[in-house]
Amino acid sequence: MENVKVTLVKSLIACKANQIATAKSLGLKRPGDSIVCANDAVLMGKIKVISHLVKVETV
Repeated sequence: MENVKVTLVKSLIACKANQIATAKSLGLKRPGDSIVCANDAVLMGKIKVISHLVKVETV
C-alpha cells in the first residue's frame, strides 16, 4: 500500500462536532499539523468527512 500525507490547512473553529472529532481522531489539532499513514478505506472515509479542511498528498 502507498502512504498518504494529510495536512490540516484550515482551522477547526466553527466546524461541526463530527468534523472536529474526525480531525482529532487523525491527530490533527491545529492548521499545519500533518500525518503520514497507509492509504486504506478507513482513512479515505475520514478524509471525505473533512475534505474541505485538509490537503492530501501521496508519499
